Amino acid sequence: MTDIAPLRLIFAGTPDFAAAPLRSLVKHGFRPLAVLTQPDRRAGRGLKLQASPVKQTAAELEIPVFQPESLKTPEFLAWLRQHQADLVIVVAYGLILPQAVLDLSRFGCWNIHASLLPRWRGAAPIQRAIEAGDSQSGVCIMQMDAGLDTGGILAKSSISLVNGETGGSLHDKLASLGADCLLQCVQQLQAGQLPKAVPQSTEGISYAHKLAKAEAEIKWNEAAVQLERRIRAFNPWPVCWCDIAHERCRIWMAGAEPLMHSRPAGEVLQADADGIVVACGEGQLRITQIQRPGGRTLSAQEFLQQGQLPARLGLPL
Repeated sequence: MTDIAPLRLIFAGTPDFAAAPLRSLVKHGFRPLAVLTQPDRRAGRGLKLQASPVKQTAAELEIPVFQPESLKTPEFLAWLRQHQADLVIVVAYGLILPQAVLDLSRFGCWNIHASLLPRWRGAAPIQRAIEAGDSQSGVCIMQMDAGLDTGGILAKSSISLVNGETGGSLHDKLASLGADCLLQCVQQLQAGQLPKAVPQSTEGISYAHKLAKAEAEIKWNEAAVQLERRIRAFNPWPVCWCDIAHERCRIWMAGAEPLMHSRPAGEVLQADADGIVVACGEGQLRITQIQRPGGRTLSAQEFLQQGQLPARLGLPL
């Protein structure tokens, strides 16, 4: 194969996770012809239209932005054909790519997926890895096909999860790791060395279902270890919460303690500067960062200084 110069790229992405690889590509000389991102959405208390992080990044980099509502229209397919892209790079875009789009570009579509496939296919691989207690995570550069994260793997890179890992901290690490891994693959392609897609294993497949706000409610009859993992996984969104004296309080950080007890789930076992310790179905949970509605995040000591704590938090199922 002869060298390809320059590569004609289209970049498709929407959230912060996709902004890092876009910046990395441009920094290293791979400026996309155009950027695809989700239409502006209303958000915040004023419900004002807000541009996605990728749209904001593309504007800073002076790259044309296109925000189609659908990728299935004749108008969009004509737009894509007009650009004659060698490769479409997809990072947390948010729209399913139809087969016609997958087939249009010379080298198809590549995707950064934030897991070590085939583990955690689906929408929320970062959070589900923490919630499940995985010791490792990572990124895969995948050759996209019509399935849900089922394409061949062009490259992968892994990292170990550290104690106290949150959804936010792992997100940032994998965004950077994904940007580096993608850049290496694009540089290979630029040099005429098309990375070989290795089929995914048929074993160890799991699905990272989309996060739901209803999952964030703390049920004290669950094991403390599982509650701690979910609290860390759901930080910074949707953030776990529990009822404390008829207030929905958000729990930002907590630690599981496997001590045996015979107290009812939800009962406060201890409350001081070291944390609020609550009995769980198995073990106990020490809450260290907590937030009242409309307030700032507080340490356990600060929270206790603001008012009396009830003897029991919420009710178990």
